[in-house]
Amino acid sequence: MAGPGDPPEGTPEGVPGGGDDDYRSVVFDESFVRAARLQEFSARERLTDRAPAVRDRSPWDRRRGHRQVILLVVLITLAFSTAVYLGVRSPYPAATEHDPDPLRSAVLPLAPRGSVPGAAPDTLFENSPAAGFKVGADGVSLPVARRTGSFTDSQVLAALDAAKEYIVRSSLDPEVLTGGTVRPVRLLVDPLQQEQFDRSMDDPADDGRHTASGWLVRFDPAEVALADPGVRVRGSLAVTEAGPDQLQVTGDHTFVYALRPADTGRAGESGGDERASLFTVRRETRFRFDRGDLRDHRIEVVQSQVHAGPMSCSADTARYLRPLLAGERADKGGPAETDPFAPGRSTSAVCGVLADEAQPDLPRGSR
Repeated sequence: MAGPGDPPEGTPEGVPGGGDDDYRSVVFDESFVRAARLQEFSARERLTDRAPAVRDRSPWDRRRGHRQVILLVVLITLAFSTAVYLGVRSPYPAATEHDPDPLRSAVLPLAPRGSVPGAAPDTLFENSPAAGFKVGADGVSLPVARRTGSFTDSQVLAALDAAKEYIVRSSLDPEVLTGGTVRPVRLLVDPLQQEQFDRSMDDPADDGRHTASGWLVRFDPAEVALADPGVRVRGSLAVTEAGPDQLQVTGDHTFVYALRPADTGRAGESGGDERASLFTVRRETRFRFDRGDLRDHRIEVVQSQVHAGPMSCSADTARYLRPLLAGERADKGGPAETDPFAPGRSTSAVCGVLADEAQPDLPRGSR
């Protein structure tokens, strides 16, 4: 290791070594001079107004330091820009929102051939096609959420969850069914459809755009009450991609309600009115979601088709569904027999005939 008087690159050739050389400490070669921290100004430089005779040759030369600072700033800027780019980059297209189309809806009454069967709710369910149906929201099952070309698994699941929530709130919520409130349904509707929704509730019309029964299931509380709060449900949901920026969810569900006249008994109590009747509603709904809908948990209701009975063909369904109750008859039949329990696409008509097999087949002693 070199001593305090040794040149940085060792003793130069031709200079004798050893500690006895009196001049060893004052022999400076070129490497020693270059490594010196202080450097004397040249004769030309001393002719100027410089006060000191030497200049500082620190390792961080001023000009060199400025260049390094600039280079460091550039590197930091590039690193930050790269981090931001990688942070916001996504393999999926950017969110694009679309103005939703107005809801198109239709309600088809299904008229019975004879009088409506009446019995206790349990007896009616056990002897009807709804005997194997699940109760309430359990009947609205979700398929496995699988990614599409433009949407992830989680986005597909979000669309299915929102569609199920809408179906449950609009078809199974007791407060909605009995005309008490529409708020749980409205909160899910895309804000750009809420004006149409509000008009359908406040000033309904049978025009295919402003029918309250197209948005939800509800009965006139002055005429009808629930004989059993457990609505029987069966149906399915399916997902398709309506484009690179839209998901479409289609629902096909059958709901069976046990109803009674509003002025007898209390819904759900044992020993209530024995003359309850079943009312069946088949709802085919189509929902659409853009990425903004998925982010905000809202839903675009695109289409709704409702087949409901037993109900008279002349019933005004713009505001409420108007079931025929136990022992009542329809004022007239429709042009085509329709079974709301049958699979496949339903027929479109102004009114239909409720198939006999869709009604409870009650033992004679229970009628």
